[in-house]
Amino acid sequence: MNDIRAITVFVRTATLGSLRRAAIDQGISPQAASQSVIQLEKSLGVRLFHRTTRKLSLTEEGQRLFDSVKPALAILSSSLDEARRSKEEVNGILRINAPQSLGLSVLWQFFELFHQSHPKVQLDIQLDDQFTDLVSGRADVGFRGGPPPSGGSIARRLVPIQLIVCASPDYIQRHGAPQTIDELSQHSCTGYRWANTGKVAQWQFQIGDEIVHRDIPAVICVNDTAMETRAVLSGLGIGQLGSFEAMPHIRSGRLVPLLMQHVSQCGAIYIYYGHRAEQSLRVRTFIDFMIEKLADNRAFFLESSELAASIPR
Repeated sequence: MNDIRAITVFVRTATLGSLRRAAIDQGISPQAASQSVIQLEKSLGVRLFHRTTRKLSLTEEGQRLFDSVKPALAILSSSLDEARRSKEEVNGILRINAPQSLGLSVLWQFFELFHQSHPKVQLDIQLDDQFTDLVSGRADVGFRGGPPPSGGSIARRLVPIQLIVCASPDYIQRHGAPQTIDELSQHSCTGYRWANTGKVAQWQFQIGDEIVHRDIPAVICVNDTAMETRAVLSGLGIGQLGSFEAMPHIRSGRLVPLLMQHVSQCGAIYIYYGHRAEQSLRVRTFIDFMIEKLADNRAFFLESSELAASIPR
């Protein structure tokens, strides 16, 4: 950075024709400006100015240096100004990483709203079910479901993820509803296959103070949560769905929650990001926007009062 400062002082001195005026322009003392030019000359091994008590002019070597560095310095100055403006203006590219399962069911509607509010921000959205490190993935903000993200980033919990057994009204009309976990074996059920292991996920139930896992035979098994939700909505079977997928359909009456006394919690949806001091205004604005819209948003989970009211007495 000292070399850039020295070249800047040199260019301003040559442009203004005076070390004193260059010093005032750069907000430094005339002695500091003179010393900066002298150090640059020593570093290059050539004299850049002809000096007299009344006049300052470029040498041949100084003129060549001036002609070559002035355009580059102007580009650098413009780039630095643009970087500074990013702390003051909500614009530029915003890189976001999120799981496929959360992208459409939860996040997309808020991405649209943010874009409408801040049209100068270019959203670059990468949907990837693998955890993405913000640095290696060159992302500004990430979203993740499950346990809190690790890796040195700051994570903010948004909404809990509950596992809710549910079915369509059509399925219940045709086949009835199970009253206990054991009765699930008498019904057609859907299954979710983990993409990373290929194994079918066990269903998870809250029984008293314990979390119990059960293998539930599936008549249809998929490796995409949105597709499993579609299967349940179509009446193909009973499914255990994440609350972020199920709740909009439950609130609209398209799905009916079952075995509510056994709803269990499976982590939460998190937004994660780097240290706030290093963020541009567009990143800070987006984080604050998503927290405002999503934090404890009951559209995506069952509140304690709803769960308590549904438990048989």
